[in-house]
Amino acid sequence: MPTKKKPQVSAAAPARRRELLDTAAEVFAEQGYNATTVRKIADHAGMLAGSLYYHFDSKESMLEEILRTFLDELWDGYDTVLGAGLGPRETLQALVTESFREIDRHRAAVAIYQKESKQLVAQERFAFLAASQRRFEKAWLSTLERGVAEQAFRADLDVRLTYRFVRDTVWVAASWYRPGGQHSPEEIARQYLSMVLDGIAVRE
Repeated sequence: MPTKKKPQVSAAAPARRRELLDTAAEVFAEQGYNATTVRKIADHAGMLAGSLYYHFDSKESMLEEILRTFLDELWDGYDTVLGAGLGPRETLQALVTESFREIDRHRAAVAIYQKESKQLVAQERFAFLAASQRRFEKAWLSTLERGVAEQAFRADLDVRLTYRFVRDTVWVAASWYRPGGQHSPEEIARQYLSMVLDGIAVRE
């Protein structure tokens, strides 16, 4: 489900806008949202702070667009997986793989989401973060519950504890993953899955 509302879009060239958002995301991820000023973002972008206001009206607008873009793309991928009619094990594998692909595409945005979302949801303009989190939890829990019911996963599996373990294990990778590294997101997902599924799959 897309997050619907879109921030105001300026007449600036899309490529330049994307470049500035990427720069802002890296600064937010590294220095923290509260510690980051428009001037700091502008300095990293090699421009004057006043010039940055030509493209965005505030750092809040930049952060909102960064997070909405990440979550919209995440849900595009998740919805494709969830609508594919796969078995629970295959669905879990596809969700983990899609998560690592999103980390590859939006590493800084994932890091921001991990660090800042608890504080941001108190602001009305970031209420979409809480809605996405509830939907995220439902998708993963229902997959695990279906796996137990269909005997793809162990009958004694604590699905909520497993959900938290898989969620945290996957998304914390944003703190160390760097695009273009030794392993592709698909290979990292495969390695993670081999460890996770050995613990929750029904033994023959």
